[in-house]
Amino acid sequence: MKKIIIFILFFFSFILVTNAEDLSLHAKSAILVEESTGKVIYENNADEQLHPASMTKIMSLILVMDALKNNKISLNDEVVISKESSSMGGSQVYVNEGEVYKVEELLKGVAIASANDAVVALAEKVAGSKEKFVELMNNKSNELGLKNTHFMNPHGLDEDNHYSSARDMSIMAKELLKYKDILKYTSKYEDYFKKKDGSSIWLINTNKLVKFYNGMDGLKTGYTSSAGYCLTATAERNNLRFISVVMGEESIENRSEDTLKLLNYGFNTIKKEVIMKKDTLIDKRNINLSNKDKINVYLKNDVVKIYDINSSKVDFKYNIIYTNNKLPIKKNCKVGYVEITLDDGTKINEDLIVKDHIKKTSFIKLFRKNFSVITSGK
Repeated sequence: MKKIIIFILFFFSFILVTNAEDLSLHAKSAILVEESTGKVIYENNADEQLHPASMTKIMSLILVMDALKNNKISLNDEVVISKESSSMGGSQVYVNEGEVYKVEELLKGVAIASANDAVVALAEKVAGSKEKFVELMNNKSNELGLKNTHFMNPHGLDEDNHYSSARDMSIMAKELLKYKDILKYTSKYEDYFKKKDGSSIWLINTNKLVKFYNGMDGLKTGYTSSAGYCLTATAERNNLRFISVVMGEESIENRSEDTLKLLNYGFNTIKKEVIMKKDTLIDKRNINLSNKDKINVYLKNDVVKIYDINSSKVDFKYNIIYTNNKLPIKKNCKVGYVEITLDDGTKINEDLIVKDHIKKTSFIKLFRKNFSVITSGK
């Protein structure tokens, strides 16, 4: 069986798919998204509410990475294993009640081996209890605007009123990928989880495609009897990254085949162009009563256009909209946005910032300035 799966993975890694009608997927629900823009390249039944199984852990990992970013926890923090986390079934790293592990070790167990016991332990560390963590999961879901998602647990074992959709999973994956450090773990095919008794558990990535598919470095598999086989995958080549989601597959082979078809379709048909670069000077602006005559306004991020590989170069025009005139304005603060209109009618908005701290001018400087204008006759 293992040799058959390896052959399937190898074969579909090279198959050329250039037409959406040729995809012929097995999945109940599927979507392919370009990561930097969130543009949907392909979708089929992407909003159906289905059991996400262990793909649930993508949201759990978002909250863990949020907590790390905000210094609520650190990778070296110690986590005491509770009775509840140690009693979890399904995929696990077999931690025991009362044992102490570092956050990073548990994070590795979740990202690579989809360990249910490790994710519950992390949930308790971040929120104080599993129940409070689930509340945070649903709050984050609302924040991200997910329309077909509700969580009842952090691990994904089937439970009433626990569901998501392919589209929502792709949005969660895009959010998690803001933390590029997560890919250090999800891209590993194998590693070891060191137990307190001196032994080690061999961790094999539940996403075997990270070993066989060029550019794949995540993200999360899932399986229960009611969910079927699921996979939220991501791969990057030549600065072009896609997120694919398949749900409700009947077998691992179908899950792998459909994922590779989707990713191949993306890489074979889509190209990416940076049409306006980050830090481009967009405008020199005057703000009344400021301490500077002209304020340089810059583009906060690259503006990217995704389009068909056979299309010609993109043309565009843009309009500047200012939203912040109130002084003082802090360094790197948003002052407005630029609205880019592409030749196909697509609109893209990107934030504008200032790179200096802009203060109110002093009364003396204001007087001198006005006096100079008056005396010059201008």
